Amino acid sequence: MNKPLRVLFTCGGTAGHINPAVALAGMFQERDGAEILFVGADGGMEEALVPKSGYDIRTVTISSFYRSLSLKSLTHNLKTVKNLLISPGQARKILKEFQPDLVVGTGGYASFPVVNQAAKLGIPTAVHESNAFPGLTTQRLSKVVDVVMVGFEESKQHYGDQSRVVVTGTPVREDFFAQTRSQARVALGFGDEKRVVVTTWGSLGAQVMNDYMVDFVVRECQAGTPFHHIYGVGSRYYQRVLDRIRERGVDLSQYPDVDIREYIYDMPVVMSAADVVMSRAGASTIAEIAAIAKPSILVPSPNVTANHQEKNARVLSDQGGAVLMLENELSGKKLYAQVVTMLDNHSSLDQMSMALRRLSVGNANERIYETLKGLIR
Repeated sequence: MNKPLRVLFTCGGTAGHINPAVALAGMFQERDGAEILFVGADGGMEEALVPKSGYDIRTVTISSFYRSLSLKSLTHNLKTVKNLLISPGQARKILKEFQPDLVVGTGGYASFPVVNQAAKLGIPTAVHESNAFPGLTTQRLSKVVDVVMVGFEESKQHYGDQSRVVVTGTPVREDFFAQTRSQARVALGFGDEKRVVVTTWGSLGAQVMNDYMVDFVVRECQAGTPFHHIYGVGSRYYQRVLDRIRERGVDLSQYPDVDIREYIYDMPVVMSAADVVMSRAGASTIAEIAAIAKPSILVPSPNVTANHQEKNARVLSDQGGAVLMLENELSGKKLYAQVVTMLDNHSSLDQMSMALRRLSVGNANERIYETLKGLIR
């Protein structure tokens, strides 16, 4: 009997690294009956997210470098140096025990020791970079892996050896394509009589942006709610936002078109129903917006390594598919004015959608699967 295909995915740190790997693991399991193992970092969110998707996970001891010169940062960095000496041995042990036919890294610090050791052992290796600009891990691994997969054509320029770089797009969950705009609106219980705006600043939320949104919501209520608004605040600031809106004299029970939620659990159907999306510019969000061609207002988080989110947002905004606004230049008034301007210009929204369709790499999941299968063959 032939040995079943074994694929090891290594990722972590953010959902933007974990979700693409989970999507690919599902394809290999469904099509090839593959045995799947994930490797993440000790204490990373992948330890919770991966098992929920039904996969086993092992961990290595790895951490990031802090850029400041504070005592806390220096202490952390000394620990990171120690971890860099420990993690290769841990990775090699996992690889020898699992004996994968293929090792795929999708970002996060755990990817480096695992993929690097796999390459040294002669195992076929690949990395997928969801961000427009490669992180430090991808930059280093791009010199040793068999193939680097990137989300956008514009991303290739950031790699020294472009011969091993393939533009595949970024995996997006299939349920983002399950419904048309009209079907999604029916599923959500409203029709086409109003435009729809969707707002989310991440699962936990963002204090500065949610403070702006208090003023935004007050303005839309004072204007008679000219659009249907689904706003995912994030668990950390949900009650704070509701309290501040009430303090501004607005009774949200009188405005059914303002749908404020702690978290948007049905994001695929909600985004499908949208005319405009307001969000951060993480890699997964950028991929989803481009894949379903939704005009957007992108406000990059200023608190990410190497300013990745602004670089992601500029890929879309430079091609006319999104409006880039910087957090430190914003207010609720400016955000609201931008949304109204976009919704009032139907032809502009259509042009933005067309720009996103040109930019998006279609059928990314299939492209990545075929690229990886080619390494095994």
